[in-house]
Amino acid sequence: MKKILLPVLLLLSGHLFAQLAFTNTGNMQLHPGATVSGFGNFTNSSSAVLVNNGSLYLKATVTNDQASLSPGTGTLYLNGTVAQSVNGSATFKTFNLVSDNTAGILLNKDLSIAGAHTFTNGMITSSATPNYLVYENGASYTGADNSRHVNGWVKKNGNGNFTFPVGDATYLRTVAIAGLSASSEFNCHYYRPTQNIYNLWSPLVQVKANEYWQLDKISGGTAQVTLNWEHAKVPMDNILIGDILTAQYSTGNWHSAGGTASGTVTTTGSITSTSINSFGQMTLGYKAFPVPLKLISFTAERRTGTSYLTWITENEENISHFDVQRSYDGVNYTTIGNTTARNLASRQTYFFEDHSPLNGIAYYRIKSIDRDGQFSYSRIAAVNENQPASGNFYTLNPAINAITVFNRSGVAGQFEYRLFSAGGQLVLTGTINMTGNGGAVLPLPPGTAPGIYILELAKDELRPRIQILVAK
Repeated sequence: MKKILLPVLLLLSGHLFAQLAFTNTGNMQLHPGATVSGFGNFTNSSSAVLVNNGSLYLKATVTNDQASLSPGTGTLYLNGTVAQSVNGSATFKTFNLVSDNTAGILLNKDLSIAGAHTFTNGMITSSATPNYLVYENGASYTGADNSRHVNGWVKKNGNGNFTFPVGDATYLRTVAIAGLSASSEFNCHYYRPTQNIYNLWSPLVQVKANEYWQLDKISGGTAQVTLNWEHAKVPMDNILIGDILTAQYSTGNWHSAGGTASGTVTTTGSITSTSINSFGQMTLGYKAFPVPLKLISFTAERRTGTSYLTWITENEENISHFDVQRSYDGVNYTTIGNTTARNLASRQTYFFEDHSPLNGIAYYRIKSIDRDGQFSYSRIAAVNENQPASGNFYTLNPAINAITVFNRSGVAGQFEYRLFSAGGQLVLTGTINMTGNGGAVLPLPPGTAPGIYILELAKDELRPRIQILVAK
C-alpha cells in the first residue's frame, strides 16, 4: 500500500477523500465543517500536530505518538469494515467518537473521549495491558447494547455520575457510580464467574456466583455503586429482594456495602450501595440463602400400554427444562423427551406420556437442567406392563434400605422369599406373612450394593419373580 507523508495539511472547509495509508508529520488541522474520509492506516507522528475540529473518518489501524494531542471539538469516526486497532505511544484524544465497525475495534493504547460517544456497530475490546476507553469529565455515550459495548477496561475521570458500558461481548452488563464526593478516577471491567465466593463476612452468607465487576478507584473520594441483574442474560438466584445487599471484596473476604434492592429476581432489578470509600471486586450479596428448586414428587404409572409420568415442583428458578429419561437396567438412561420449565415460585405440575412398548421393567427419572448447564435428578420410578393394575405382586422401585412388596393375588399366608443379585448370587432369604390384599417390608442387609436384583416369592403354586432396582 502506498504511504503518503504529509508535512502540513490545513483544511478550512470542504472534503478530502483517499484510500491510502497516511502519516502526519506536520500540522494537520480540520476546521469546523471539514471532512477527511476514507484513509487506511493512519499515523500521527511524535513531532506532528493534529487538531480535529471537523470530521475525521479512519478505516484501519490508528497510531498516535503525539504526546500533547488535543481532543479538538470534532468527531472521530472509526468505521472500518475489517478489525481496527488503536496503537501508539500516546493516548489518542478526540472530542466526539462514533464507533461503527462490526468487525470490532481493539485498544492497544488508550482512546480518550471528551464529548459524546455513539456506539453504532461492533465491540470495543481493550488489550490485557490494560488499555482503556477513557471518558473524561462530562463525557457521555449512547447506543450501547449487547452487540456494542466495551469488552474490557473503561476509565472514568471527573466527579459526574456515570454508568460504565461494560460487558463480556455477549451481554452488556453495566455498573454505575453516583454521588462522588470529589473528582475521581475509576477503572471498570466486567468478569464471569465470581472469585472467592466462599470467603464471606457477616452478614453475608452467599454472593452471586456467576458475575462480578472489578471497579477500582485510582484516586478521589467516596461514591455510591449501583449493581443490577438481568435474569434473561445472567441467571439470578431465587432470593428475597429484602435479602439482597451490595457485596465488595477486600482483605480476603466479601463484605456488605449495604443498600436496598428493588425489582423482581425473575426479570430485572438493581441495588445501590451506601456511600463507600473502598471498591474493587463488586457483586450482589445475600444475607439469607437462595431458595432452591424443590422437586416435591415424581410418580410413574403404567396403564393400557402407556406410562403416565407426573412430577410436581416448587420454587423454580433458573431452570431451562426437564429431560424425561428411561432405562431398562436402572443404570444406563436415555432421554425420551423434554418439557420447558415455567420458572414460577408457586407449585407446578408436569405431565408426560411414554407410549413405547416396554422391554420388562422401565425405570424413569427426571433430569432438571439449569440455564447455566448444571443439573440434578429426581427419584427413580419404575413400571412394567403387569403392575399394578393386572399384576399380582409388585414392589416400590427403587428400593432404598428395604424392599416393600405388595400382594394383590388374593392369596394370604406365609411366603418364602429369596433375593438374588443380577449375577445370580443369593443375597437374602426368609419368610413373610401377607394378607391377600396387603404388603410387607423386607429390610436389606447393611452395605447392599446398588443395582438390579430379582426377588423370588413362593407359596404353593405361586412363584412370582420381581425385578427390583436398589438405590443408595
